[in-house]
Amino acid sequence: MSTYVYGITRRSHPALPEKADGIGEPPRPVRVLTHGELAALVSDAPEDLRPKRRDLLAHQGVLAEAGSAGTVLPLRFGGVSPDDDAVLAVLRERESHYLERLRALDGKVEYNVKAVHDEEAVLHQVLIDNPELRALSQESRSAGGGSYEQKLALGERVAAAVRAREAHDSVLVQEALQEAAADCRPAPDTGRLANLSFLVERDRAEEFTAAVDAFRKEHGHLVVQLNGPLPPYSFVE
Repeated sequence: MSTYVYGITRRSHPALPEKADGIGEPPRPVRVLTHGELAALVSDAPEDLRPKRRDLLAHQGVLAEAGSAGTVLPLRFGGVSPDDDAVLAVLRERESHYLERLRALDGKVEYNVKAVHDEEAVLHQVLIDNPELRALSQESRSAGGGSYEQKLALGERVAAAVRAREAHDSVLVQEALQEAAADCRPAPDTGRLANLSFLVERDRAEEFTAAVDAFRKEHGHLVVQLNGPLPPYSFVE
């Protein structure tokens, strides 16, 4: 039977969640495979594995339980190996690499920050920042909108100003928050202005979330979503 892998940690990790409910219906019990200084949290893999809500939550739950007691290198949902021996072979071959990553991630968690523009608010901000464009907009309104060509020209200038603001703000999010984090990496592109993963020391978590709150208040034309603390998915290489 195939082996499902949740994450990798140290063999000395306290309170590994062995026998906890894993993925599958009925839930497969979690097992611990060890080699050298490493341990892998695994269970039997169901043949019809799909990203169902119940299984996603079970995957996260195993990692959350293990992560509450120490550092774990999390695998994203769907990590399946042919069997236990294949998992042990990877632990053996990459032991030094995994131990280095565990040391690098000790005492740290991940926060994900997504940001998009509030369309109405960013248009207002663009006009505040650009006196010439604001004057043209006011003239257009006073003239009842102007001709079709004038409307088109004004719309193109406003759209260009919004694009420039997007480029500016995508950098601004990272610059404003990275001082409270140990590392930052772009998350997969989701069409948002910013989608960033921050690696944060556990004892600086309140400082980081406070920085996000302050950023929201200062930049009201941005809608900022914070998710975390999470296992450090984006920082496991």
